[in-house]
This record gives sequence, structure tokens and C-alpha cells, in this order.
Amino acid sequence: MKKSIEEHAARFDEAASEYDDDSSEEYRACANLVIEHAAPDADETVLDLGTGTGAIALALAPDAERVVGRDISDGMMEEAASKAAEQGVENVEFDHGTFREPEYDGAADIVTSNFAMHHLSDEEKREAISVIGELGPQRFVLGDVMFFGEPNPDEPFYSPEVDDPATVGFLADALTDAGFSLTAVERVHEQVGVLVAERSRGRDETDAQ
Repeated sequence: MKKSIEEHAARFDEAASEYDDDSSEEYRACANLVIEHAAPDADETVLDLGTGTGAIALALAPDAERVVGRDISDGMMEEAASKAAEQGVENVEFDHGTFREPEYDGAADIVTSNFAMHHLSDEEKREAISVIGELGPQRFVLGDVMFFGEPNPDEPFYSPEVDDPATVGFLADALTDAGFSLTAVERVHEQVGVLVAERSRGRDETDAQ
């Protein structure tokens, strides 16, 4: 991580009130794909990591039994909670948590994340994906800045001073090592995409025996 958690939190606290308005077309396309692939059932719990202003969490709440959002920025979560109240969404909760320490020990049928994990170093991403795997979700949907080709710092989605995106290949390997199978790859931009990783209930039950 090129900045500390506290530095990232402060940066997003400052941007929270205008974050939704400043979102790019690619960000919105990525978020829509994460929502589409997450597709929770009415009895499922979703854990949304790096929830920000709650765009993913609030979109999934009507279809899920419960949605739990975790973020490092109090300002972003205040925006999310405010939107939930305005929309009358009652089955979503927001609290502090990181990728490697999500501060959540309940059931997580689906884990989602959009435009957040790229702040971690590759080794930190691997640790985070391992932690997510240990939560036992059937599906992990990751939308993020990621490299489909050669990294180009002149592109709008890559700021070397704060961002540390991984290649799609690295992320695929980390997901496989955590017990997932990559079932879909959606390319939004040369440096933006969505990965869908899944595990079957049968495998989880076998592993537990």
C-alpha cells in the first residue's frame, strides 16, 4: 500500500460528499456489472468491502436478506448511511473494516468489492483474497482497476502515487489459491474490469469434513 490506511481514509473523507457526482462512466459500468454478477437470493447475506458511499450495497439490498458494508472512511460511510435512510433501506449496515481485517464474523454468502482493492500492494491483495476465502462465500465479485495489458500510468485509472493495480493474471492466481474458480472476466477498459469467482456448496461441505 503506497499510502497508509489513515491517509487513504482522510483522502476519501474529504471527497465523500462529491464522490458519486465525480464517478466516471467506466466506474459506473463496472459497478453495474458487479451488481449484475452478485445477484443475491432473498435468503443470502452480502458483504461489500470498500463499500464507499454504498452504491453496491444499496443496489443489492432489495434482493438480499442482509447487506453488510465495510470501509475505512467514516465520511464515505456517513454518505452511505444517509442514502440508506433516504431510500428507506433497512437491511443494510455500515461499519469500519479493511480487506484484511473486515471486522465481520457472520455468514457471507457473497462478497463484493468495487474500485477499492487496487490501493493494496500485490502481497496485500493476496492476503485480502485469502481472508475473503476464509469467510466461506460461494461467490466473490471484484470490480477494480486491473491490467489487461501493459501498465500505462498516463491512463486515467492509474495514479502511481496512490494506486497499485495488479494484472488480471495475478488476481486470477490469487483467487485460485484461495479456493475459488474464476467463472467470468468482464473487460470494461484496458485497465478496468470485473472478475467473478465462485465455489460450490458441495466443495465447501467436503472441505469441512
